[in-house]
Amino acid sequence: MTVIVSGGAGFIGVNLIEELLKKDKNIFVLDNLSRGSLDLLEYKELKKKINFQVCDLSDLNSTKTIIKQIVNFSKDDISIWHLAANSDIVSGTENPEIDFRDTFLTTYNLLLLCKKNKIRKFYFASSSAVYGDHGTRPITEDLGPLMPISNYGAMKLASEAICFSAYESWLDDLRIFRFPNVVGTPATHGVIIDFIEKLKNSPNRLSVLGNGSQEKSYLHVKDLVAGLLFLSNKKLVKNDNPIFNLGPNEDSIKIKEIAEEVIKLVSPKAEIKFGNEDRGWVGDVPKFKYDCNKALNYGWTPNMNSREAVILSINEIYSQSLNLNF
Repeated sequence: MTVIVSGGAGFIGVNLIEELLKKDKNIFVLDNLSRGSLDLLEYKELKKKINFQVCDLSDLNSTKTIIKQIVNFSKDDISIWHLAANSDIVSGTENPEIDFRDTFLTTYNLLLLCKKNKIRKFYFASSSAVYGDHGTRPITEDLGPLMPISNYGAMKLASEAICFSAYESWLDDLRIFRFPNVVGTPATHGVIIDFIEKLKNSPNRLSVLGNGSQEKSYLHVKDLVAGLLFLSNKKLVKNDNPIFNLGPNEDSIKIKEIAEEVIKLVSPKAEIKFGNEDRGWVGDVPKFKYDCNKALNYGWTPNMNSREAVILSINEIYSQSLNLNF
């Protein structure tokens, strides 16, 4: 099978590709390198094993040419894993055009080209951000109404909507995976690498956005990828929708606890300076608990809870930070 991975030069993408290659997939990676990096592919020793194209998926004409070349090259069944998006919520708040272009328009264009080229399998990386702020109420896939509080979440939700339209019309297979906070290596952004870099620059003090009470679900990237591949290959129960929450079930960890664990490893004598707000930035959901019973009922279970995923990732990312700079 031929697999197209959009955004494949990103943190999650390189981990997914590493596993897909074990299944003898012919892989094409499309990435505009705004968030991803060829260094990540080199870090995983993947660059020589894949076909890589710099591609701005928001540009329909250039993407059309590349997809056509892949279709002409491959006589196999083709599927698309769509991971490309703007992952910086703050930048999308400051400039909504970023999320429209890099998150929604990339999805819209790829689905148009799926129709044109008879590509019928589409797997979409969505986000818990589509739900909005529901406090400590467990979040299930059928929760509604969906009211995202960030442009990032809004464009992920709009992307889901256009996916469903395509599913009704021409796609044979669709999965929508709603991610929590994903941690692990090779890390390029996120709270853990942010704390580590701050402590490397100021070993005696760690400034934390928000008051530390923010409490969220964290999933290790290895567990995430295992869930993606497992659930993409499971036949849906009759009349079931293709949406899956992925994460440790109704489990979370506070930002204060993450800060304390990072300090313990990186700079034990550092003091923590918290902010005053209950969230880190505009559009940040301060607390959520993920109900992942649907994925569990299909047979997938993560190996780590939020705390275990975070502690492992702190060690992995700290080791990475001593040797690499993405």
